[in-house]
Amino acid sequence: MAPPARRLEPRKTPKQRRAHDTRERILAAGARVFSRHGYAAGTTNRIAADAGLSVGSLYQYFPNKDAILVELVRRHVAEGTAAIADRLADPAGLPDALADRIGLFVDATLANHVTDPRLHQVLFEEAPRPRELLDELHRLEESVIASAAAILCADPTVHVADPAMAARLVVNAVESLVHRYVSSRPDDLDPTSFRDELVTMLTRYLTG
Repeated sequence: MAPPARRLEPRKTPKQRRAHDTRERILAAGARVFSRHGYAAGTTNRIAADAGLSVGSLYQYFPNKDAILVELVRRHVAEGTAAIADRLADPAGLPDALADRIGLFVDATLANHVTDPRLHQVLFEEAPRPRELLDELHRLEESVIASAAAILCADPTVHVADPAMAARLVVNAVESLVHRYVSSRPDDLDPTSFRDELVTMLTRYLTG
């Protein structure tokens, strides 16, 4: 039997376009199947059928459904981090008001959660978390916290004793609260109201 960490890794990285496209089909099918059926019923048979492949073909790319889930988690977090980085790439283009700057973080996080709430629930409440993935998620989180800290340190309206710690609290609060909100009521979301209340709460904390 393969070591636990190896069981959660893709079997190979495609080098040819056709193989790359097949791998993408499997991942897209996996996202659809997990969203519809959840983790327990999201079998490799269902994923292969959704992708229009045999199970044997699927196993050439991923050893099991957990490896597919891990790759979906990795991509999901990377896309969310990239969205925040893109919004903060040009400091001169940031809004003047602190609330609007915090809104950039909240908006990017919400956008990464509300597209498919059920899939997000499976990815972050049911998917396995190998050490390598946890380390990668930690590095991405630290990069976002560093960006937030730079913004807080440069804003004269921020009145906190420790801007670096405040940045960590803000980033962690946004991620945690957005996740809990979307997961608890995936079919009855009011993102605008939630966003406004969260931005108000964090702005008052930072400027009070």
